[in-house]
Amino acid sequence: MTTPTGSAPIRVRIAPSPTGDPHVGTAYMGLLNFLYARQRGGKFVLRIEDTDRARFVADSEQMIFDSLHWLGLAWDEGPDVGGPFGPYRQSERTEIYRSHVDLLLASGHAYRSFETPEELDAMRKSQIAAKLPPRYNGAHRELTAAQIAGFEAEGRPAVVRLKVPVEGETTFHDELRGAITFSHSNVDDQVLLKSDGFPTYHLANVVDDHLMQISDVIRAEEWISSTPKHVLLYKAFGWELPRFWHMPLLRNIDKSKISKRKNPVSLIYYRESGFLPQALLNFLGLMGGGMAQPTEEEIVSKGISVKQGDIFSLAEMLEKFDFKRISLGGPVFDLTKLKWLNGEYIRALAPERFFQALRATIFSDDRLRRIAPLVQTRIETLAQFGEMTDFFFKDDVMPPPQAFLPKTRTLEETLAFAAEQLSVLEATPFTHQELEAALKKLGEEKQWPVRDNFMLLRAILTGNVASPPLVESMIVFGKARTLDRIRRFLDTQKRLAASGK
Repeated sequence: MTTPTGSAPIRVRIAPSPTGDPHVGTAYMGLLNFLYARQRGGKFVLRIEDTDRARFVADSEQMIFDSLHWLGLAWDEGPDVGGPFGPYRQSERTEIYRSHVDLLLASGHAYRSFETPEELDAMRKSQIAAKLPPRYNGAHRELTAAQIAGFEAEGRPAVVRLKVPVEGETTFHDELRGAITFSHSNVDDQVLLKSDGFPTYHLANVVDDHLMQISDVIRAEEWISSTPKHVLLYKAFGWELPRFWHMPLLRNIDKSKISKRKNPVSLIYYRESGFLPQALLNFLGLMGGGMAQPTEEEIVSKGISVKQGDIFSLAEMLEKFDFKRISLGGPVFDLTKLKWLNGEYIRALAPERFFQALRATIFSDDRLRRIAPLVQTRIETLAQFGEMTDFFFKDDVMPPPQAFLPKTRTLEETLAFAAEQLSVLEATPFTHQELEAALKKLGEEKQWPVRDNFMLLRAILTGNVASPPLVESMIVFGKARTLDRIRRFLDTQKRLAASGK
């Protein structure tokens, strides 16, 4: 089993899951794969990993397409454009995975496991009590035919697990990190096929990458610990390994993994908040250090500032981005720097282009048409439209305590309930019926009257106690911006409390 030679056709892919708003990390990995393919005359593939049916969101796939197109990233093969290795949705490839599972079962590299959820839970609890890492203990690795027949007669559903060697280790080569070795004692017998007949990420990932002839797997470093399982699968099938590139994760300012709790991670948020796509793409190109900064000679001879060296187009990235320069230190997703960079791009626009950008986003006909009916019956002059709707267009609002704090509640109680509102809204589709029902149910459970419940949320979103209809305003404002505004409110209040203000 060898790694692909340099002469093999270059084929790379991204494989986002349609489980919600497209993540900024998808754009980051999409850009890296796009650059790698285009620089080498290869193919860039988009595959949709939609086998997690419990978290599947119906319109998420189209949002992924739209967001990546907005950034200017085009793929050569995918669900929407076709290609020679389709289908490109994993939910349409289930028979392919099942046939490959049959091969693994026949060769002895996989086995059926019949434990009930209660038995697995008891297994985990006993391991935790014994201060052992919770993992599958291999109880069904060597079932006899009679035992299997007995479980099947009981009607027990089965999963299929990878039979990881009990002893030894697996080593693979990472193009950025060199040789990485995992002892098999630290590699779980991973589920490959779930009891519902759908594959797990691990099986589908390997089968698809092989059948789609992916030469280079360029993904985030969080998948390093899964790679031994993937290597064992390649070996079990007798397939050639791709090259592995595990990119440093995007980090918050405090170096923690980027998360929605500390930074907006939705690409929809950045588009709806008025960030220019070329600025966001430029910013993502700075992550990891693949673009060379200007030398001291260039700074002196060409009058280039260090900050100006951070500004470059996609065409310049294609010319100058070097994967050998990537630093393994986690790149910091600094929203302050992104805003500075976006400002530079805005100021560089010709006046007509600036006007067009405003009309295409912040003051689009679609947005104004959706806002206008919300205030038409509440104003007496057209000039009052701005006063009533300014929160739709502002980047941030911060209500004073008298706007958001009910008379019968403490600040601590109010912030705790606002956090509950955030959790509920994260999990609720943004339709009038579902939003209103979810918020009212939360109020009933926590004994918050509708008036106080909705007043708090209205104040957080608009900065005022009076506004156009709340739920309708939230729908127009959009889920990504609504959630971000609540998070910013909570973060600000926590900082104020910590400082004693």
